[in-house]
Amino acid sequence: QVQLVESGGGLVQPGGSLRLSCAASGSIFSINAMGWYRQAPGKQRELVADITSGGTRRYVDSVKGRFTISRDNAKNTVYLQMNSLKPEDTAVYYCKAMGVLTSGFISNDYWGQGTQVTVSS
Repeated sequence: QVQLVESGGGLVQPGGSLRLSCAASGSIFSINAMGWYRQAPGKQRELVADITSGGTRRYVDSVKGRFTISRDNAKNTVYLQMNSLKPEDTAVYYCKAMGVLTSGFISNDYWGQGTQVTVSS
């Protein structure tokens, strides 16, 4: 059983910063990639950023230069440092672990429960 636990969301003023964390636990041998998605009210869930086990990063254009994704492979943890936050960044942010290889030698993807980020004055 693999679980993803997110933390770090909250209310912040425009221009402020937040750091999200997501830790994966369970009988995990390896995780191919980890990422952050977000879903605003009335909109589809979108990829914000992801990072492979080798450190290759991708970002959606709207967050480039403001958000930084990082990963601690030893701790199966991914982080999202969000700077210069804007009201349009308001959403529920979900962590995803992709290609998780467990003790049963089965590879699956897993989602976290989501954490609310609200950017408002």
